[in-house]
Amino acid sequence: MAQPARHAQPFNILIIGQAGRLAYEAVLFLASLRSHSPGFAGQVYVGEPQPGPLWDHDPRMPADIKAVLSDMGAQIVPFTSVHFGQSYPYGNKIEALSALPAGAPFVFFDTDTLITGDLGAVPFDFTRPAASMNRSGTWPVEELYWPGYTAIWKSLYERFGLDFDSTLDLTQPDEYWERYLYFNAGWFFGADPVAFGRRFTEYAVSVRDNPTAEMVIQPLDPWLDQIVLPLVIHALGGGRPGPDLAGLDGDVTCHYRVLPLFYARASDAEITALETAAAPNKVKKWLKQYDPFKRIIYQGRGQKLRALFDRDNLPRHEKALRNQIKAAGFWIR
Repeated sequence: MAQPARHAQPFNILIIGQAGRLAYEAVLFLASLRSHSPGFAGQVYVGEPQPGPLWDHDPRMPADIKAVLSDMGAQIVPFTSVHFGQSYPYGNKIEALSALPAGAPFVFFDTDTLITGDLGAVPFDFTRPAASMNRSGTWPVEELYWPGYTAIWKSLYERFGLDFDSTLDLTQPDEYWERYLYFNAGWFFGADPVAFGRRFTEYAVSVRDNPTAEMVIQPLDPWLDQIVLPLVIHALGGGRPGPDLAGLDGDVTCHYRVLPLFYARASDAEITALETAAAPNKVKKWLKQYDPFKRIIYQGRGQKLRALFDRDNLPRHEKALRNQIKAAGFWIR
């Protein structure tokens, strides 16, 4: 009986917009939301980093793109890069959280995400934050002299006074990456963006500036946000998402990431959802300004690429698929 209340709870969305690719991806994100989840009643915030000493260029979006986003119902929220900026742009998702209204539930999405279904019907429980399980074992990286998964992850939980054992998936074998709490940071949610962002920032800066002894040979770029996110979610009382959230990375959202890969392996329904959202002239006018969108979506190269691949017999590894796309002359980003 509790589920209807969770359906009805309003929430805000945060994506990041900045000069270049993300500005146009933000337009496509809003277009897909309005096309496929027209009843969404929350506010969409587009976090925009501001010029400052941590950027070697002006990271702000063009004024006309900001006007389009505003016309589509988004609110542009500027934020200052205090800890990351140009050296680690993934840190934008960490620092932008502080620009949202405190105490209002939020869902963050990477900007290269499509909304393909009714987002308002997803039964989020904002008291129990979670994040995307659409991930692979990218970190920690197995090294010749590394101490192992357990030692590395346990050192991080102990750094912040968190219980490690309760995060383990005991159905998975010891020293196998899926035993440990690990997310893709493509979406995550919580009850209070300011509190979430404060904890996210504290942990990320600590790990970046002072790695534990067990992880000193481990790469932090680009994995820092995904290293720290499980710690933040666990600290705030959350964990792995349950089956109620299967629509994320499922029927309701799609993290397309790179359009050539998307066209090669996405379902017919996902391709239709993208092309439907991108079709209106008021959207097309702006998306065509970004060359990969123009060539892949509007000039038909995506469909030509798609015809080269059997979705039931794709290469097992993404690198091999990338190489095949490049060899066929369809790689663009």
